[in-house]
Amino acid sequence: MTATEASRNFASVLDRAERGETIVITRGGKRLAILSPAPGATGRVVKDALLRHVSSLDDAFADDVKATRDLLALDDPWSD
Repeated sequence: MTATEASRNFASVLDRAERGETIVITRGGKRLAILSPAPGATGRVVKDALLRHVSSLDDAFADDVKATRDLLALDDPWSD
């Protein structure tokens, strides 16, 4: 697909990528870019990666993680 076509039909191009298609974008007959579906990831993937390395964490890092969690803990706005 030419860059001009991609520009004019960008929403459609994104829809195609969302459905799993990889689109090669050209300009002047030369490959310019490749648009492909983003890899899926979940919080579970990150958690598993951290758990694999938990034994190698030092105390300072563990303290930083706890401090960050404490900053992110929000009060329930719906409670009395």
